[in-house]
Amino acid sequence: MGYVCGQCGVEVQSIAEGMVRCPSCGYRLLYKTRDPIAKTVKVD
Repeated sequence: MGYVCGQCGVEVQSIAEGMVRCPSCGYRLLYKTRDPIAKTVKVD
């Protein structure tokens, strides 16, 4: 699972348990990357 830093935009592939910081800049907000698959919803 990948993560993207909220400040510098560096993509981080793995995070050690308990570590919630970007290895590049030290920022503490990391966002999960999502697959670009669109979900279909059936509407009646």
